[in-house]
Amino acid sequence: MQMTGNTILITGGTSGLGLAFAQAFLQKGNTVIICGRRKDRMDALKAEYPELVTRVCDVADAGQRTDLADWVIKNYPTLNILMNNAGVQLAFDLKQPMELNRVYTEVDTNFIAPIHLSSLFTEHLSRMQHAAIINISSGLAFVPIAFMPVYCATKAAIHSYTLSLRHQLQSRGIKVFEVIPPSVDTELGHERRTDKTQTHGGIPINEFLAEAMDALANDTLEAPVGGAKGLREKREAMFPVMNQH
Repeated sequence: MQMTGNTILITGGTSGLGLAFAQAFLQKGNTVIICGRRKDRMDALKAEYPELVTRVCDVADAGQRTDLADWVIKNYPTLNILMNNAGVQLAFDLKQPMELNRVYTEVDTNFIAPIHLSSLFTEHLSRMQHAAIINISSGLAFVPIAFMPVYCATKAAIHSYTLSLRHQLQSRGIKVFEVIPPSVDTELGHERRTDKTQTHGGIPINEFLAEAMDALANDTLEAPVGGAKGLREKREAMFPVMNQH
């Protein structure tokens, strides 16, 4: 993938992996657009990085996704890369009736949004040079952690969807990447923690980012990072290990 001179839209770009990717791509001389739900976080990031383009958008909402695509294409017609990064990670007790609003939030954010946004941008991207769609899945797509079953299922769905998207778009000149993170030390999953300042644990984000950016630069279309390699290669053996507690 071309790493400089792009115009890139990153969903969920106000924290975690999305923000790390945004910072890295800015440093390489790209125009970076991020979207997220929290206006206060957007304003703070804009003050810190004046060159960053920000747009408030809840990608779980179909109307806001359509508005985002229309706005980006109109105002930033050089857009050539879409990164579907926004994600929500919740815990569920499958022995109890499920709160469907929580299920919809997770499925709409993690799975429906990337499908819809990719479709909204495909025609535009097919006219651009060095076009790419980057989907962020998870090592948990291959080995689920049982207490967050919906999250893991959405990431497995993203993996499957990415295979089909890559196959269908290969004739349109659009590269389709899947970056597969391991557990990375971000605030992902803070919604289910009592202490909202507690991080996710896992490898340092800079360690993840260095390997992920190298994979993109080398056109590694399916790129497991760190411990995600083992989850992808030894999925059946790793399930009892991941779920022993």
